[in-house]
Amino acid sequence: MIRTVESPPHTSAPVLAAYSYCEAITGQQARNFAYGIRLLPTPKRRAMSALYAFSRRVDDIGDGALKPDVKATRLEDTRALLARIRDRSVEEDDTDPVAVALSHTAEHFPVPLDGLDELIDGVLMDVRGETYETWDDLKVYCRCVAGAIGRLSLGVFGTEPGARGAERAPEYADTLGLALQLTNILRDVREDAEDGRTYLPGDDLAKFGCSAGFSGPNPPEGSDFAGLVHFEVRRARALFAEGYRLLPMLDRRSGACVAAMAGIYRRLLDRIERDPEAVLRGRVSLPGREKAYVAVRGLSGLDARHVSRRTIRRRA
Repeated sequence: MIRTVESPPHTSAPVLAAYSYCEAITGQQARNFAYGIRLLPTPKRRAMSALYAFSRRVDDIGDGALKPDVKATRLEDTRALLARIRDRSVEEDDTDPVAVALSHTAEHFPVPLDGLDELIDGVLMDVRGETYETWDDLKVYCRCVAGAIGRLSLGVFGTEPGARGAERAPEYADTLGLALQLTNILRDVREDAEDGRTYLPGDDLAKFGCSAGFSGPNPPEGSDFAGLVHFEVRRARALFAEGYRLLPMLDRRSGACVAAMAGIYRRLLDRIERDPEAVLRGRVSLPGREKAYVAVRGLSGLDARHVSRRTIRRRA
């Protein structure tokens, strides 16, 4: 069982300022994520913002315009900062607000900081320009950049006392991270291609005649692009179904947070499935009102109760 330790009632002004900085980054750069974490109580929301802000820093290094060797050096510098946080050597008056906030989070929540090392490993895979021939190959990358974030988040959420099967909660959090990442990969197919990156497995691309890649608003000549997308959508849906087993193990507000974030991505999958070529024309997204609806649905517990009933039927 994973339990969280709430932040103490008196948090210093420098730490509060550091968390405010992280929350601003989250609100500006991660709108889907922000819709979910706003459902959390304040200590957990702050902790999730700190995790996001550090992760965003790592991602920005990988996505930036620096030369690969410079990116690799910056990522190793960030790993060294993570080691300082792990060793509790970051003081409240440190000039890096993300380090201050993440250090405070790690002190008060059982977050497995090794997951951020895995994130750095995954971004280094991007820097090296690695490609993936099979789904098993891609899963290694997805577990680094998304599954690890799921496990870190679980350290903030905790599991309910007496939750059935709670020993498998990290596994389900990891799987839900894979589902979110595969959805991201589908959504960003063209954008990634323009940056010289291909994430979908090479054997899947070959199976559907898409090995030529995606350089414009139209699929490769003679390909079954819709077939490729539908194949990957089914894979993502299976991952969501498995990962959603986590929801009944969480408290109401943590479950609502996860249900909101996952629900937004599941609706993105629905849109991509209906119009596969939309991902080649631009980024598929949901309007704010639909995200708000998903958040309310999560807070009402509808998704968690649905998953609970389905899980009980499977075990009966």
